[in-house]
Amino acid sequence: MDIPLIIFLVFGLFIFLSAFFTVKQQTSVVVERFGKFLSIRQSGLQLKIPLIDRIAGRVNLKIQQLDVIIETKTKDNVFVKLKVSVQFMVVKETVYDAFYKLEYPHDQITSYVFDVVRAEVPKLKLDDVFERKDDIAIAVKRELNEAMTTYGYTIINTLVTDIDPDIQVKNAMNRINAADREKTVAEFEAEASRIRIVAKAKAEAESKRLQGQGIADQRREIARGLVESVDILNRVGINSQEASALIVVTQHYDTLQAIGADTNSNLILLPNSPQAGSDMLNNMIASFSASNQVGEMMKKRSRKPKPKIDEPQTGYQAPQAPENPEIEI
Repeated sequence: MDIPLIIFLVFGLFIFLSAFFTVKQQTSVVVERFGKFLSIRQSGLQLKIPLIDRIAGRVNLKIQQLDVIIETKTKDNVFVKLKVSVQFMVVKETVYDAFYKLEYPHDQITSYVFDVVRAEVPKLKLDDVFERKDDIAIAVKRELNEAMTTYGYTIINTLVTDIDPDIQVKNAMNRINAADREKTVAEFEAEASRIRIVAKAKAEAESKRLQGQGIADQRREIARGLVESVDILNRVGINSQEASALIVVTQHYDTLQAIGADTNSNLILLPNSPQAGSDMLNNMIASFSASNQVGEMMKKRSRKPKPKIDEPQTGYQAPQAPENPEIEI
């Protein structure tokens, strides 16, 4: 076979095959004829005229994400780095605008994000930046939608994914947070201590009350026992004074026995003579007699009529001598 014929056949086969091309899913192909826009082809097997039509470019219709890191200053003069993630896509109906009107879409989106963030963040304090990061994201999305719709792009979402202040500022914020939590712990500990003190005081008060009630009941029973003892002794012919002396002596020797039973006691009872019980009884009787006499005198004085006073007197007046004084010698 002739070599030129083989070359012609191979070249013709190549030309024929170049007329066919495929377009992937979620992709659009821009076809030009002699450098002029001809059509936009969608996914599938497509046909073009060889040597006349050419594929100018392919446009991705999938959702894309662009991460933009911006360093800016807050209202309280703190420098922070914000990471803004922009999710965008080319609208299928506006592939022409996206391909021919905008050459570098990532650079365009980055410029708008910088402009919006550096306009919004300086209005806020650092704490407000953390609290209102969604407001910043909404502002970025609104501004980008207004600008990029003209070029065939739509903004799906914008997210402020990271807020990174200076390391010294973060350490200061951590110390403030730690101090605040320590303050809360101290308040709770103080409240718990107050509750324990109040509960302890109430328990001690209740204990003292019960102890006093017990002592009062004990003394009441002792007095009742003494009364019964005196009544029994009176029945056998022993008068009240002798019965009181016997009870005092008995209690005296019971006390001495209780003190002596404790080997580790260093208590000394004074006086400790055999006449101590008798002296104690005599002193008690004397004090009872004196108190009775004082009581009788006070009763007699309270029975005397008080002099009537016709007119109130103010100031001090010296006593006047009687008209006919009588002097007895």
